[in-house]
Amino acid sequence: MTGLRPAESGRGADLQHAAFALPSADGYPLRGDVRYAETTAAGAPAVIVCHGYKGFKDWGFFPEVASELARTGWIAVTFNFAGSGIGPDLLNFTDPERFEQATLSGDLDDLARMIDAVLGGVLPGPRAASRLGLIGHSRGGAVALLAAASDPRVACLATWAAVAHFERWDEATCRTWRERGALEVLNARTGQIFRVTTAVLDDIEAHRAGRLDLTRAAGALAVPYLIVHGDADESVSIAEGRLLAAWGRGELRVIPGAGHTFGAVHPFAGRTPHLEAALAATGDFFRRHLPAPG
Repeated sequence: MTGLRPAESGRGADLQHAAFALPSADGYPLRGDVRYAETTAAGAPAVIVCHGYKGFKDWGFFPEVASELARTGWIAVTFNFAGSGIGPDLLNFTDPERFEQATLSGDLDDLARMIDAVLGGVLPGPRAASRLGLIGHSRGGAVALLAAASDPRVACLATWAAVAHFERWDEATCRTWRERGALEVLNARTGQIFRVTTAVLDDIEAHRAGRLDLTRAAGALAVPYLIVHGDADESVSIAEGRLLAAWGRGELRVIPGAGHTFGAVHPFAGRTPHLEAALAATGDFFRRHLPAPG
C-alpha cells in the first residue's frame, strides 16, 4: 500500500509511538498511530482498535487502551475511520462532510485496508506477525465483528459496548429523513449539528441481508470472541450484548454498574474502576488467544 507519510515518533514511558496516514478507497487519509514497547521485536502479534460513532482514535480511553496493549507486548494500532469527520488536527470535526456521508460499508473497507497495512509490514515500527486481533467500541465493535467473521486473517475479537443492530431509528424518523434528504445529528461534546445524508440508510437497506448482517456474522464467527458490556449502558443496552453472545459463541463479560464508556471521559481524566475491569478482562482474553512473546 502507498501513501505513508513520515512517521512522527515519540516516547511515552517505555513505549514507542509513531503516526502514519494511509489512503482510503477514495484517497482520503486514514490517520493512525502505532504503539509498541521498546523491547517489541518483529513478529509480535498486533491488535487494531476501532472507535465508534462520533468517536475518534484520540477520544478519551482509546490512547490508554492502545498503550496498555503495547505495554503488554502487542503492537497496538489505532486509526480514524474516513467517515469520522476528524481532520488533520486529530481532535476536531473539521471535515463534517465526511461524517455526514459516512457508511458502514465504508468503515468495513477502511478496516480491511488497515488489516492489509498491518500484516503487509507497511506501517512504522516492528513488522507484525501474521496473527492479529481486533477490538472495537460501540458501532466500531459491530464493524470489527463483521470483519472478523469474513476475514480469516483475524485470530480473535473483543468488543466493548457493541451494538447488535444498525437500525437505530424508528420508521417515522427514517421517513422524515428521506423526505428532507438529511437528518440533523447533534454532537453534544462540541455543540456541532451535522446534516447526515441518507447514504447510511441506503447502505443498511442494501446490505442488511449481506455484509452488514450482524446476526449471521456472530453465528458464523469461528474465532474466540469476548463481549464486554456494562449493565448500566445508557447508549447501547446490555440486552444487545446478550444478543451478540446468544447468536454465536461469544464469551460475555458483564461489568456491573458500567456505562457506555466505562466511566471514561474526554479529555481523558484517568482510569476508572469500570475501565480497569474492561482492560483486565480484555488483557486476559488476548493473553489466552493472541499470546505475545515473553
